[in-house]
Amino acid sequence: MATQKHMGKHSLIDRLASQVGSRDLAIGILQKRGQSDAFGNLTSAGKKRDAMTAKERALDRASKASGHPTSKYVYDPRTNRAKLKG
Repeated sequence: MATQKHMGKHSLIDRLASQVGSRDLAIGILQKRGQSDAFGNLTSAGKKRDAMTAKERALDRASKASGHPTSKYVYDPRTNRAKLKG
């Protein structure tokens, strides 16, 4: 689900909770990723991710998936996705 809420830095848990509909579910997802502990406290990896904006996270996801540098992507805030520049 695309959301325009919590697009800035330091809103990782709130943004994910808004997307999945539950703060507990969001924390569970972050725990599986190694970005949160059982109490909802961010790990060092989670803090690094939390310091990114939604745009930076989308560019990072696309870059990791393809191996292309983030500079090769353009961000669409309506869908919170990055795609290769055309």
